[in-house]
Order: sequence, then structure tokens, then C-alpha cells
Amino acid sequence: MCYSAQVEASFRQYERMFGAQLDLPAFFGLYAGRAAGDKVKVPKAVDAAFKRAADPQTADIRESIRRFEITQAATLEQELFKQRARLGDAERSLQTKVTKAAAESKRIATDKITATLRRLDDLRRDELKDRDSRIFPGVYAPVMVMEGGRRVIKPMRYQCRPAGKPANYDTRFPATYNARKDSLDGFWKGQFGVTHGLVLVSVFYENVSRARMEHRELAPGEKDENVVLEFRPDADEPMLVACLWSHWTGAGQPDLDSFAAITDEPPPEVSAAGHDRCIVPIKPANVDAWLSPSQDDLQRQFAILDDRERPYYAHRLAA
Repeated sequence: MCYSAQVEASFRQYERMFGAQLDLPAFFGLYAGRAAGDKVKVPKAVDAAFKRAADPQTADIRESIRRFEITQAATLEQELFKQRARLGDAERSLQTKVTKAAAESKRIATDKITATLRRLDDLRRDELKDRDSRIFPGVYAPVMVMEGGRRVIKPMRYQCRPAGKPANYDTRFPATYNARKDSLDGFWKGQFGVTHGLVLVSVFYENVSRARMEHRELAPGEKDENVVLEFRPDADEPMLVACLWSHWTGAGQPDLDSFAAITDEPPPEVSAAGHDRCIVPIKPANVDAWLSPSQDDLQRQFAILDDRERPYYAHRLAA
């Protein structure tokens, strides 16, 4: 599975490479909802792309980002005040009598202060880091689709909720951020050949067994350890990762656009690193054919996935 990826967060890259146009109403709705309190997660780098744009058409989006950041800063400042008060109470209690409860309260307050200060720093800094473009299940990313014969960039949640399914589908099937190639015409038949998308990805991350990564058996009594590996292709350009997506509607619920990345058997170097799946980057020449599928010719879509780009993926332990 691809549980995390570093995406091309700037919509400008989609515009430069493909002449794609922003679905401005969709982005505005996403950001306005987040500013109003919706539990929406957007990578900092996507916010930054809009904040740096001088286009008057995106002014309302920039204002929504500004309001969200003000609210977030106020919430974090309140949490910082609360935890500093808790720390002070615990330290005064420990000066009188050392108790397990006071020591634990001090530890928790100290950890929360550190975490809150880190979140405040992330909110306020302008210099972007690689992790600011990273998505996990539940996080929104720009996805390119075809609408009315035009390439369009939409914001979509990374974890697909297929149309017609109940809202609790997300918790019943938490792994629907990936779509296995061998289940496309089964589990994903409502999307495969119907709604295809592409996401620009520069790096992807996987959880692997340390023992498998090191090609060894566990010693007697040894517990295996999970490690996170970063896989980086040797190509200079971002990969065009094949995706399926769906537009979900439900009574009394906000509409949801969401997507899943297609995965397949891994190339030898990914398998040797201890992982059994890999995302599928398609060739630029197949972009329009992939984005304009037909359920009457699924074999053509499978052929596009088979005729994929095949970079070499160097790996290392993720920071």
C-alpha cells in the first residue's frame, strides 16, 4: 500500500505541464468550510500555493486561509496556556510531595507544550519543508481529472468513499486510499472505466518490517519493528500516479470528492526493501486516454496501467 506520498502541491505545476484549469468553486468550498470549522486537512504547501498567487480570482481562498490560520493560532495559544498552567500546578505539587499522579501530569503537560509549540511554529513559518507537501489518508490533494473535454484540477480527499456507500464506509473500509490493480474490475467496478484521475507525486512512503528489510529471520523472542521507508524515483519529473475517484453525496451531509491511488506488484528494488505493493505511474502520452475512460473497453485501461513508467526507486529510512 501507499500510505503516504509527497505530492506536487502547487496547482501551477499542473497548469504548466498539462494546461489544466482550477475548479475554483470546489477549492473555495473546501477552504470556506475549513475556515468555518469543518474538519478538513490540507497540506501547508497547498495553502502556500494559493497564498503566493496574485490572481484576483483566488482572493477569497486566500482570505479563507488567513481566517483559518488566525483561528488555529488562537486555539493553539489557548492550549499552550492550559498546559503551562497544568505544568505549574504539577511542579508545585511535586515540591510538596512526590506522587505518581503529579509526575504523570508533569510529563503529559511537558509533552503537550512541546507538541503545541511545534504546531505553532509550523503554522507561522513561511519557508516550506518537504513534509509540507506530504499527504496521508484523510488529507486533501490536487487531483487532475477530465471534465467536458478539459483537464481540471480538483481538491480531493485521499481515501475514496464510493458514491452510493454509507458515510461510515470510511471506518468500515479504512484502506480505501489504495485500489489494487487486481480488484479494479471487482471491488472498484463503479469507478474503474468511469472516473479516473492523476496525482503528481515525487516521493512515496511505506511501512515495512525491519526484519524483511534486512532480509533476516527474527531471533527467538525478538519482536519485529515497523520502519518507514522513503522511495524516490530516479526520474527528474514528478510521477503521474494513476487514481480512481468518486463524487459522493448523502442526505444531510456535505458532498465529498475523494480518490484512491492504484497499486500493483512492486518492482524488484521495492520488493527487496520489504514492501509488496507499489503505485502505478503512467506515461505522459497516455494522460488523455486515462482521464477519458470507457467501461466498454476496460482492457484499454489495463493496457495503459501495464504500459507504465518504470523508474528505479532508491530507498532510505524516512526522517
